[in-house]
Amino acid sequence: MFSVARERREVAPGAVHLPGWLAAERRRHLVEACRDWARGPVPMRHTALPGGGVMSVRTVCVGWHWQPYRYSRTADDVNGAPVAGFPEWLAELGRAAVTAAYGEHGGYAPDTALVNFYDSAARMGMHQDKEERSGAPVVSLSIGGACVFRFGNTETRGRPYTDVELLSGDLFVFGGPSRFAYHGVPRVLSGAGDPAAGLESGRLNVTLRETGLGGRRAAS
Repeated sequence: MFSVARERREVAPGAVHLPGWLAAERRRHLVEACRDWARGPVPMRHTALPGGGVMSVRTVCVGWHWQPYRYSRTADDVNGAPVAGFPEWLAELGRAAVTAAYGEHGGYAPDTALVNFYDSAARMGMHQDKEERSGAPVVSLSIGGACVFRFGNTETRGRPYTDVELLSGDLFVFGGPSRFAYHGVPRVLSGAGDPAAGLESGRLNVTLRETGLGGRRAAS
């Protein structure tokens, strides 16, 4: 099933797509922040997988460093540097996103962000976000070129799933019964970027999560 709806929609129980949620000013702010994070202390990189493969997206982390399949405070698979601190404004944005999806945020307290940059050839295989000790919702923000976001079920990487077209500014939140659903990006539809946000080409995806690990490291 492929969804091209451009109105608020519950794709699955607890999984909500809100098209155009991020205004241009907020998109610009996020793009600027992502550029700062990509400059270090840990640079944006292609993540190496345990089986020897390399992810086609480039990733930088905030708050906690993710590597397959754990979190740490230092980027031991890159340069050993401490990960950038997680800013309070980003936590506030996450709470606003959850409120927009569910009507309340329930004390949502994200403490990590994964920033993925897609060029026109990048993909993301079907996977679960399950390294966290918290079952709090995942907040996904899209900026730049359009993509197909495949949202599946909690049991297998295969069907049933729904393909949703995500455009710049779209918000996708998944929690509750869908928190551990498999999901991925089988293809990028446009590499045109979002000039209004200061992103000339490619696609940025900023994903906020609660790790449940405690000891949040705030930005200085």
